[in-house]
Amino acid sequence: MRSLLALALAIVVLTSARAAADEGYRWALPVVMPRPVVPSDNPMSEAKAELGRYLFYDKRLSANGSIACATCHQQAHAFSDPRVVPVGVTGEKHPRHAMRLANVAYMPVLTWANPTMRSLEKQALVPMFGEHPVEMGLAGREKQILATLRGDARYPAMFAAAFPGERDPISLGGITRALATFERALISFGSPYDRYRYGGERDAISAAAKRGEALFFGERIDCAHCHGGINFTDNVMHEKLRAPEIAFHNTALYNIGGTGAYPPDNRGIMELTERPEDMGKFRTPSLRNVAAGGPFMHDGSIATLAGALDHYAAGGRTIASGPYAGTGARSPLRDTQLARFTLSAAEKRDLLAFLESLTDETFLHDPRFGDPFAK
Repeated sequence: MRSLLALALAIVVLTSARAAADEGYRWALPVVMPRPVVPSDNPMSEAKAELGRYLFYDKRLSANGSIACATCHQQAHAFSDPRVVPVGVTGEKHPRHAMRLANVAYMPVLTWANPTMRSLEKQALVPMFGEHPVEMGLAGREKQILATLRGDARYPAMFAAAFPGERDPISLGGITRALATFERALISFGSPYDRYRYGGERDAISAAAKRGEALFFGERIDCAHCHGGINFTDNVMHEKLRAPEIAFHNTALYNIGGTGAYPPDNRGIMELTERPEDMGKFRTPSLRNVAAGGPFMHDGSIATLAGALDHYAAGGRTIASGPYAGTGARSPLRDTQLARFTLSAAEKRDLLAFLESLTDETFLHDPRFGDPFAK
């Protein structure tokens, strides 16, 4: 007989009241997981999510037809980019690594270092029309984009189904609402660790991963202080919370000149707050599917998960020479929670096994989230 915990992992349909609120959309959530918060002016629907999927993969939403949203957010890489940083249509490199999108619907803030960016609908405008850096390069091309979509054989009917009753659903607002809906649909709660922790499958993860779990949540290393909760991050919002939980941290990746300074194009939320104490503070990323989503850190400057563990064990990164030289562990701005620790070789293997158990292979290959143009 399956345990009650195993039943908790079963996919459930929302109550009729909730389904009505989201136009009949069915969240694929285990019963132990709360629903994300969805804006009232853009409720979920299957038609809108499917339209968003097409737009997410459509390279015509770039100035020269060379890239799509999916170019920098690849499903097999946890909807991130295997490159250190993304490259836009003009060849300009983005200063930050592309964030993983699994369970982005639960994120109260949406970028590495902008505390004010809290809407997926608004965030979609940044890569499309932003000029610092240029990503998709669509500034000044709004009319051409809409004309292209209106002239396509499939899009008029898809937009009409996604936004019934709207006089002109093929609009910039329609594009961003559909993209946001698809992104909210990227739900990942099917990792081996989920089956072990919530589904009662005691053999879903290895003995090494179980030892790694104890290290991860234990007081000596205390990874879970910043990487806890349902999404393994201290940034979360869902229907059961009264207010969002938001946190940014300086992980001592840089300590230029011994002052705590970071490179000029990557200074964290200080770029917006202009407060010196906010130098180097970035949002804590979720660790779901982390093993599939490297390289790591806000600028992609650590290539492997093992290297990331070394960084935290040392209490910061040491750069011996060059313009960014400095010892991170001595940074005056290092987060107080970033305490040094020692890992034996066996403990390091166990921690890596635990982190790898957070990979949801079904999510990484789910055709509902894949490229609709692939043949």
